[in-house]
Amino acid sequence: IWIYHYFYAEEKLVGNLVSLSKHDRIKAFQKMPESMRRKREIRNKVLREITKKSKGRGIHCGCCTQCLRRAKVSLRRFRNGLAECFHRLNFWHKILKVIGGEFGTSVLSYFIFLKWLLNFNIFSFLINFGFITVPQFVAAEPNNLSFTGLELLTGAGYFQQTVLYYGFYTNATISKTKIDASYNMQLAYIFTVGMYFVICLLILFFSIAKSICRNFINLQVYSGNASKLLCTWDFNITNEKAVKLKQRNLSTQIKEDLAEENKEALNFSLTERIVRILIHLASWAASLGTAVAACAGVYFLSVNNLELFMKGHKKDLESQAAMLVLPVITSLLNAFIPFFYSWLGNMEKLQNPKSKIYVTIARNLILKISIIGILCYYWLTVVAASESQCWETLIGQDIYRFVLVDFIFCLLGSFFGEFLRRIIGTTVCVSLGVPEFDIGRSVLDLIYAQTLTWIGILFSPLLPGIQMVSFAIVFYVKKVSLMQNCQPPRKAWRAAQMTTFFMFLLFFPSLAGVLSVIAVTVWR
Repeated sequence: IWIYHYFYAEEKLVGNLVSLSKHDRIKAFQKMPESMRRKREIRNKVLREITKKSKGRGIHCGCCTQCLRRAKVSLRRFRNGLAECFHRLNFWHKILKVIGGEFGTSVLSYFIFLKWLLNFNIFSFLINFGFITVPQFVAAEPNNLSFTGLELLTGAGYFQQTVLYYGFYTNATISKTKIDASYNMQLAYIFTVGMYFVICLLILFFSIAKSICRNFINLQVYSGNASKLLCTWDFNITNEKAVKLKQRNLSTQIKEDLAEENKEALNFSLTERIVRILIHLASWAASLGTAVAACAGVYFLSVNNLELFMKGHKKDLESQAAMLVLPVITSLLNAFIPFFYSWLGNMEKLQNPKSKIYVTIARNLILKISIIGILCYYWLTVVAASESQCWETLIGQDIYRFVLVDFIFCLLGSFFGEFLRRIIGTTVCVSLGVPEFDIGRSVLDLIYAQTLTWIGILFSPLLPGIQMVSFAIVFYVKKVSLMQNCQPPRKAWRAAQMTTFFMFLLFFPSLAGVLSVIAVTVWR
């Protein structure tokens, strides 16, 4: 009787599985509390039943079903092969694993964000090059200016008569002959830039929503020390280096989770609370005052610099090279004021490292966005009202210089801010020790550079290509500097929600402000 009931239950189970769709059948197999061997036996019986039923249908129907099934299998194989190719092209997968295992998710979030921005610029460069630059080559006239090499720094001279800037592009309809199809360059230019920003908005909305679901809503699916200990090990890993890397990664994640759960609320007396509040207020007043002073200095320097340029020889390369003073001074302010903000953060003695990073990011964000806002006001009021033949090209050259100088200062910051700091901390002043990676300042540097690139797309369509190369170099320079000069955070803490915060900052105020500037420029 027991054997009869067993086979009857099995036949009923097979019959129920046959009636399900393929997707529901796979889920039913996954939820089945049976061994893998038993699941394979049931699956084979289900497949045999499906084959019998398909043979019972007409020959013509069987042929159609078989062709459809073969097409699905071929499509699945092609999709898997394509995914494998993209995985092999992902050169930084192993690097990100090493960084996550050695320094934790807080530092890893910076490199993930940098890689994400690099993909943004690759997409932007391909769009602009395909729909704007390539058609312009058809109608381009020969460049009669000589190349001296200084143009690589100034963006002026020879580059003025190239596809790098807005002023070189024709406003006519392009057609090789009267018979060929025409290409309206004016519409192509404005619609390409407009559609790119629409796609950027959609990508940012989707990425932020996905990250919020993963890190704020469905936390139980992605966290939990028990699941990390018992369920997350990949038994397909056989390489010794990969095993050690996976162990370090899991160990770091568990330390971060335990540190997050074991946070102790510190009790302060009334006097200590008042002193801490006064220190916080003084720090914020000092940071805001510094930002206001920096913005005022940048504005007056930019106005005076433009007046000197307009009075001198506009086409003289030395006169245009003098315009490098503004981006150099601005980059110096962006480089040294964040160190002052870090000192203020140390004075405040915030216990939670996450709060310290958020405060540092807020202060740096106010500084950098204020400077960009002042520059946009200067470009759209002073430069646009100047007597320049093409003020859009003049703005494009300015933004080119800002992007290039900011990239140089980023490399110098890795050398002086981390390499020399490690040398001093290990030889001259041992009490300083090895530095930690400054996440807040580094992330705001990326957002500042990307904001400049977005503003410059209208005035210099190939600027994303330049930023693409600079971000790739910054990734490897920062990675080497991190491994050689920095130590892991002294306090382990989970930073899975940091990437969501970075994306939100990229959306607001960065992209929202850029769209406002582009809208005002196009309207004028």
